[in-house]
Amino acid sequence: MTGTPEVSGSSARNEIPWVRVAGTPYERGRQYGAQARDRVHLSVRAYQRVFAHYAGWDWPTVRRAAAGFEPSIAGFRPAYLEEMRGIAGGAGLDLTDVLAINVRTEVMFAAKAREAPLADRARQAPTECSAFAVAPAPGQQPGATLVGQNWDWLLHSAQTLVVLEARQDDGPDFVTVVEAGLLAKTGMNAAGLGLVTNALVTDADAGLPGLPYHLLLRAVLDCATVTEAFAVLQAGVRSSAANYLIAQAGGAVLDVEAAPGDFTRLYPLGPERGVLLHTNHFLSPRIHAVDLSLWAMPSSAVRLQRLRAGAAARPGPATLEDFRTLLADHADYPTSICAHPDPREHPCEQGATIASVLMDLTARQMWVAVGNPCQAPYQRLDLSWSGSPARLDPLPG
Repeated sequence: MTGTPEVSGSSARNEIPWVRVAGTPYERGRQYGAQARDRVHLSVRAYQRVFAHYAGWDWPTVRRAAAGFEPSIAGFRPAYLEEMRGIAGGAGLDLTDVLAINVRTEVMFAAKAREAPLADRARQAPTECSAFAVAPAPGQQPGATLVGQNWDWLLHSAQTLVVLEARQDDGPDFVTVVEAGLLAKTGMNAAGLGLVTNALVTDADAGLPGLPYHLLLRAVLDCATVTEAFAVLQAGVRSSAANYLIAQAGGAVLDVEAAPGDFTRLYPLGPERGVLLHTNHFLSPRIHAVDLSLWAMPSSAVRLQRLRAGAAARPGPATLEDFRTLLADHADYPTSICAHPDPREHPCEQGATIASVLMDLTARQMWVAVGNPCQAPYQRLDLSWSGSPARLDPLPG
């Protein structure tokens, strides 16, 4: 493929653990928890501090709130509860500990939404993600379907990051770059479906039990088509606002902005001139909620402008190399597309780009830079889905 990102020859195995699981949902979870035990425990300890800071909740209160999501998850995908029980068992934790970190968005952004009317509160949500997709237009020269993002989050997550590779009998095999203990984040599956995502926040983000954001990310990765993924997002009452940018190898691309609620609170967007770009605020004019995203994450507007300017400057179809350059952009530093910590912020609010992910869905290839892409090399995850284990290899320069 032309335009592949430049990478270093050093291996990333020492930078991010690769967790491989197979079997029943419980077995997969137990393998996950056992292999990533230390990082799962670190996730729980870190979010104890984060929840106390953002919501003022101690851990018993968080656990009680997390348990309230169990009936909604059981009614939607009971296998996910089994998987989380397995993670807890493998890591030596209680199920509610694992539930708590899987509903961390519901706790944190609900707390942020509750602050919105209070002008004297200046607590800042961490910088979030910048995402893109490129799809070949029908009738034009065949091209690759590309998707990727910078995942920006709290600094502790650099120490909890894992690559999770799951081989499933009840869905397509998938690989996701995710915080240890969570079911999914950015990723790709064996059907050639890729997912990147952005946090959003509205006045309806009250933290009420429903389908949690990170479980819906996993549900999307269990889908074989973009339409199936869209249907999954309509399958129940969502607890949190979020953006799901979904693409497939054949060229189908759909961005779904979701406010909390049912299927009437989904706002699909398509590519413009073959490119779809998204940061952390709603773009649809039809939203039936008050969008608090720019209040919570004000850097979103500038990051979107920089993505648009960079994409528009290309004379031909955008390549992964184009977006590799864009994802390293430092305009509006430190809250840039390539985000860096701001030492003026509270330690619990400091964010940065934790990982940068590029995917060629047509070639079934993924590249991951662990840390800021201005500094960290991209490494290729060789995903042949042929039954042999996936490999983490550097691309030739």
